Amino acid sequence: MTAALTRPVRPRRRHLRAALLVLPAVIPVAFVVIGGVGTTLLQSLGLMPLVGSAELSTAAFNDSDELLTSALLSLSIAVVSTAIAAVIGFFTAVLIISGNWGGRIVGALGAAAVTVPHLVGAATVGLLLSDSGVLARLFGVAPDAWPALVAGPTWFAVIAEYAWKESAFIALIIVGTLATRITSYDETAAVLGAHRFARLRLVLFPLAAPSLLVASAIAFAYTLGSYEVAWMLGQTYPEPLSVMALRLFNSASLTARPEAAAIGVITVVLTAVVVAAAMLGLRRMRAWR
Repeated sequence: MTAALTRPVRPRRRHLRAALLVLPAVIPVAFVVIGGVGTTLLQSLGLMPLVGSAELSTAAFNDSDELLTSALLSLSIAVVSTAIAAVIGFFTAVLIISGNWGGRIVGALGAAAVTVPHLVGAATVGLLLSDSGVLARLFGVAPDAWPALVAGPTWFAVIAEYAWKESAFIALIIVGTLATRITSYDETAAVLGAHRFARLRLVLFPLAAPSLLVASAIAFAYTLGSYEVAWMLGQTYPEPLSVMALRLFNSASLTARPEAAAIGVITVVLTAVVVAAAMLGLRRMRAWR
């Protein structure tokens, strides 16, 4: 009887138990996500119109030139800002887990930055980087001589805001993963004669890579679908997908609603492709396995 009580739980039963435990949280989330995406898809195909009769049509996707320009712009902003945030977030996490007073200060600042809404962050970046903002006045540069960082062709302010906010998020995710694992591995590598850069390359980065990839995928998905930062700090044309979708959704013409839904579908597809690629990469990582 003792052997029966101490017999390990079969993997299949353990996985079933884990699935049942998360089911109460998964069901409402799946209902909202599937319902929202399904409704958006039906509207984009003309099967759920606000006015007129339902008729299957792909007319909402026909403006290929403008959609392609907006999609490339959105992907560029998301890729560049996520890459910068990933690099800054990783090295910030390394500094935080070092345990010195500087790391503790950076950790506190990172935790505070995560709580700041993107709308507030966008307003702050705008006041800081505009041609009559804090930095221009601090350096004594005239407005006409200051580079167009806000609403400029490089989308610098938009990328800077996303990189700042998401780097703090990525850093805290990595710190949470490494906090309980890194000490023994790092000390072992140091005893074996590995210098600091070797420990960073061979110990820290491989252990942090799964968390870095997952956090970067989340940051990319948010950046691609977010509109408030690009709306406040970006140019009026061309528009990212999220800004264009919001403009069409709020248009006085109800016939523009399918076009807004079509942009939403395109955004979901792009996000799903990137997240799926990230998950495939995650499964190939030795630290994840």
